Amino acid sequence: MPQFAMITGDVTYTPGDGAPIQIPRVRVEVALEPDSATLSWDAGDGVAAVTAIPRTQFDDYVQEGKITMTPSAAS
Repeated sequence: MPQFAMITGDVTYTPGDGAPIQIPRVRVEVALEPDSATLSWDAGDGVAAVTAIPRTQFDDYVQEGKITMTPSAAS
């Protein structure tokens, strides 16, 4: 069953060796693994965005209140 969260603060990911990119403050679907968290969201115009971040970074964002887990039924 998918998990969902709201991005409520400054949350970034780094593609490859590039500069950090901010994830918009939107509802994201979250897939948690022991070593990573995969976040996906609607980037607009029917485009889906997806990224994976280290699980420790995800947990820090949650603890800091920058990512807020929400009930699966929320929209």
